[in-house]
Amino acid sequence: MDTSAARPPCPPFTRDSAIAKVRAAEDGWNTRDPQRIAPAYTADSRWRNRAEFALGRDEIIALLERKWQRERDYRLIKELWAFTDNRIAVRFAYEWHDGAGNWFRSYGNENWEFDASGLMQVRHASINDLAIGEAERKFRWPSGRRPDDYPGLSALGL
Repeated sequence: MDTSAARPPCPPFTRDSAIAKVRAAEDGWNTRDPQRIAPAYTADSRWRNRAEFALGRDEIIALLERKWQRERDYRLIKELWAFTDNRIAVRFAYEWHDGAGNWFRSYGNENWEFDASGLMQVRHASINDLAIGEAERKFRWPSGRRPDDYPGLSALGL
């Protein structure tokens, strides 16, 4: 294990460490900074994101840059669904608007697999978009990390 690149918590996961890993991923993605997010993945990480495939950090960074050019004012909530030794399944929702100001809530599920140092080596994401009106938005915290006292998906009825 390359401990200099370790991203605790590391497998094998407990319920508490899996929840912490999910929150760390949510916090990272809410920065909308691909350069900051990419080190959480192995150098040869494999992704399926919707119908797009990425291999390695450079492709992940490019995918995320394209994503956030399109998905503006992005706010994300992730919730643990299940876990085993080195795998975690999450469900998530995020809200965003396009360049014309149309709002969407995107719902999805992710399956993650980690190496021994806690870096994600495989990510499969299935995502569906729902057009919503601005008044239907539920994710209204300031840009960045979701506040600790802000409700999660279950509490929001999602």
